[in-house]
Amino acid sequence: MRSAVRVGAGPGFALDAVTCDDDHRRWSPVETSSAHRLVLVRRGRFRRLADGRSSLADPTLAYLSTPGEEERFAHPAGGDVCTSVSLSAGLWRTLAGEDVRPSRSALYVDARLDVAHRRFLAAARAGDAPFGLAEALLSLLSGALRQVTDRPLREAAGGEAARGAARRSTSPAAIVDAAREAIACDHEAAGDLLSLAELLGVSPYRLSRAFTRELGVSLTHYRNRVRVGRALDRLERGERGLARLAADLGFADQAHLTRTIRRHAGHTPTAMRHLLTHPEADGPAGGGRRAGPVGSARA
Repeated sequence: MRSAVRVGAGPGFALDAVTCDDDHRRWSPVETSSAHRLVLVRRGRFRRLADGRSSLADPTLAYLSTPGEEERFAHPAGGDVCTSVSLSAGLWRTLAGEDVRPSRSALYVDARLDVAHRRFLAAARAGDAPFGLAEALLSLLSGALRQVTDRPLREAAGGEAARGAARRSTSPAAIVDAAREAIACDHEAAGDLLSLAELLGVSPYRLSRAFTRELGVSLTHYRNRVRVGRALDRLERGERGLARLAADLGFADQAHLTRTIRRHAGHTPTAMRHLLTHPEADGPAGGGRRAGPVGSARA
């Protein structure tokens, strides 16, 4: 029996934890893939048959299925647990290109791709799908596509976005400045990484890399820095409704707000409110221990 639990989703992609309890050596009935799907094994192993080729999927060998591809599975070693990432046709074209088809489906999971997989799952647990999970997805797909296609993730966007980009500078510095402006003014397209990249006329991958190159921090970290600053403004004015504050600033929930402020500023929101409203205080009042040097995080 196979079961899937949705653990994360963003514009054009979904992340499922798939558990299979089957135990059989015979091939299953044919299944037809309906989307581009990257499957990485977390525990166990099983066999996959596609395009007449059989392969053993385990934590060191993942696979990429494409729409319309016929697959069959066998589980001679018992159950397994996998991560399945589904991409819409539009997102696949945005990230890989119009005419890209993988040269093969199986791909080797080296230590770097394994780390990218684990960080992707950690990003899903963090609850920031529009930026944190999307950036982790780019890192994961970059490593995967490098193996099974002739090119990495796309550097340029297409369609109207590309024509818009042609009318303005797309140097990394210019991309970062334009993105910072959109985030600062709360442009509606700045609500997630993919729509922000479309607004700027660049690929999501290029936008993500530009922040790391120019500022030394990820786009996710920068956006959270802006939100933390806004949270501190309100805490300084005595804000006590943390759930309301989290909702107003676009955090998944109050716990997400607390984790982010603590990671960036070193204290919980409650402790920060005390520090900012009682300048004579030497330290936080019941706000928890320090999380580390301010500015040391990159989340």
